[in-house]
Amino acid sequence: MNEMVKISREEYDRLLAAAEDLSDLRAYDRTKAALEGGEDELIPAEYVNRILAGESPLRVFRDLRGLTQTQLAETSNVNRVQIADIEAGRSNGSIATVKKLAAALGVGIDDLVD
Repeated sequence: MNEMVKISREEYDRLLAAAEDLSDLRAYDRTKAALEGGEDELIPAEYVNRILAGESPLRVFRDLRGLTQTQLAETSNVNRVQIADIEAGRSNGSIATVKKLAAALGVGIDDLVD
C-alpha cells in the first residue's frame, strides 16, 4: 500500500489544526473525568505559586488542608519535629516518612518531593 494523496497546504494545515483540537478535547475530557471521579483535584493558583516560588511543598499542602504541624503529626504518625525539619529544608525525610505524610495529606509522594 504505497498510495499517495496530494492535498493543498491550506487543507493540510486545516486537518492538522483539527487533529490538535481533537487531542485537546480528549485531554480535557480525561481531566474532567478524573476530577469528577475524585482521582485528581484542582489546586488554587496561590498554592501552586508558592511551590513554584520555592516554598516547601509539604508546608503548602499542609496549609491547603488547613492543618497545623501538630495535627499533621498526629494524622500521619510522623514526629512534628521531623515535619518542621522537612518544611524548613533541613531534612528530606525518609521514603517511609514522606509516604506517611503524603497519605495523610491525600497527595502523591511526588507532590511532596522537589
